[in-house]
Amino acid sequence: MMNRLISLKTLFFTTVLLTGMLSGLFSLSRAAEEGRNEVYRLVLNGTVNPGSADFFKRALDEAEEGGAHAVLVELDTPGGLVSSLRDMIQRVLSSRIPVIVYVSPQGAQSASAGALLTLSAHVAAMSPGTEIGAASPVGIGGGGGEGDDTMKKKAENDLAAFARSIAEERGRNAAWAEKAVRESIASTANEALKEGVIDLVAADREELFSKLDGKQVKTADGEVTLKLKDAVLKEIRPTLQEQILIKLADPNLAYIFIMAGLAGLYFELANPGSIFPGVLGAICLLLALFALQALPVNVVGLLLIVLAVVFFGLELFVASGGILAIAGLVALLVGSLMLFNPAETGISISLSVFLPVYISVSAAILVIVWLVAKSARKKLASGPEQLLGYEGQAVHGFGPDETGKVFVHGELWDAVAQETIEEKEAVTVSGLKGLVLQVTKKQEKA
Repeated sequence: MMNRLISLKTLFFTTVLLTGMLSGLFSLSRAAEEGRNEVYRLVLNGTVNPGSADFFKRALDEAEEGGAHAVLVELDTPGGLVSSLRDMIQRVLSSRIPVIVYVSPQGAQSASAGALLTLSAHVAAMSPGTEIGAASPVGIGGGGGEGDDTMKKKAENDLAAFARSIAEERGRNAAWAEKAVRESIASTANEALKEGVIDLVAADREELFSKLDGKQVKTADGEVTLKLKDAVLKEIRPTLQEQILIKLADPNLAYIFIMAGLAGLYFELANPGSIFPGVLGAICLLLALFALQALPVNVVGLLLIVLAVVFFGLELFVASGGILAIAGLVALLVGSLMLFNPAETGISISLSVFLPVYISVSAAILVIVWLVAKSARKKLASGPEQLLGYEGQAVHGFGPDETGKVFVHGELWDAVAQETIEEKEAVTVSGLKGLVLQVTKKQEKA
């Protein structure tokens, strides 16, 4: 009994000792972890749009709430929406923690809106082999008139002043920033460093952190000394909703969805019962509407596209000789060009997307119109009046005062005759009365 008590005491003390040791190790590990600075990392590639702006702002909010030391933004973008860019830059300027924009990997670009976002960062860095600049608002729209030139100049002046203001705030080359907007100049990583556009060039993240360690930056809360030598990275990824919005909030994709939707619904109208084109068209239009709600759409351009649909629909029911179809194509062309206003928003449809999509959809619609018109001119190939002269067979015998059944042209019809018709006897349709065929015995050729 005594030995058993000793064994129990030994087991108890051993358990307590092990628990204490594990707790101590855990506390030391946790303390060591807490002593290391945490850097939140997010990747921004693709166009600057409402989806990427929402993701960017949420990431900065989470970093501040989580007590992060800094935020690392790895950037690769051809540009995008000016209104989304302004939201992102406002968030950077109000950030209480340093924001490091790093244009990477090698071969990446920070063009247009991306160039201004890079200029606004507390630290601007680039990988070798990357480029920055070309921030002029351009696009395929615009008629080239005096009013359009005035609006474009106004938008250019506004964006140039914005770029210069950002560069001055961060102590960077304001003259270069203005030229990037007015003259669309662009620079390589080494040229940007020499011009005072960025702070440093680093081949990878490790080199970037090594060069930035100890650097002082000014945030909304005051001076901060970067301590990145032993920093711990924490990845921030977009939510599913943000991923969908980032992908869909692209003017090129929105335009493709619009055109595909119109083509699908038009094919369904021209061939009722096809089902698949109509369903696909409806889905594409819904996706287009979802994308357009996040983009600055020109209402007149959208109405012209709707008018084009009306013209195409009328062409199916009105014999216009193709005039309505041509008017629809013109309205579709003008509406497509006016759908976005690049002079005001900095966003437009790429010419490499616009031309193939417009030409393909226009050709498909013209083919459908031609087939419908050809079908309308063709003599009817169905109906009772087209059965005159057709041969058939009596299902059963019937007399002059009786109504019988005959099988003609693959269909079963009621029939009358002025003579007695025997069962399975060959007959010829000589006339019709309502939906009742008048038949005679088939005349045998001599």
